[in-house]
Amino acid sequence: MKLDSIDIRILKELQRDADQTNLALAETVGLSAPACLKRVHKLKAEGVIERVVAVVSAQAIGRRLNMVVEVEMSSDDMRLANQFINAIDQSPEVKQCYKVTGSVDFVLIVNVADVFEYDAFCQRVIYAQEGMKKFTTLISLRCTKFDLSQGGLASLY
Repeated sequence: MKLDSIDIRILKELQRDADQTNLALAETVGLSAPACLKRVHKLKAEGVIERVVAVVSAQAIGRRLNMVVEVEMSSDDMRLANQFINAIDQSPEVKQCYKVTGSVDFVLIVNVADVFEYDAFCQRVIYAQEGMKKFTTLISLRCTKFDLSQGGLASLY
């Protein structure tokens, strides 16, 4: 789908506040409410907008520790990598998983309440992987930036 300048303004505005009414969004981007709603539905149908979610405060629900975990696999065996990915997909503590290039194979973002929960996660998931060679845990002391928006929208137009 080719995005025009109005689509991009809609996307930027929804990334800023997806909870606003269609009327408010339409006014901000300079469209009638029906035309704006039609565009939003099309952006969803085309997969440009994947989903709309509520971002829950991890601190408010007692999930204060974020770990960045670098995982090195023992080999480039696709079967072992897929087993690892499946285990990670089943682990609610893992919020993000990236298959990366370089000296490690995966980078995980793991969110837990405390080090005891993290240790239990490691025992249950990380150590249980037959293809895992080693892993390194980086403990986040504080989050200095958290941004779910997609940058570069302006370059599409």
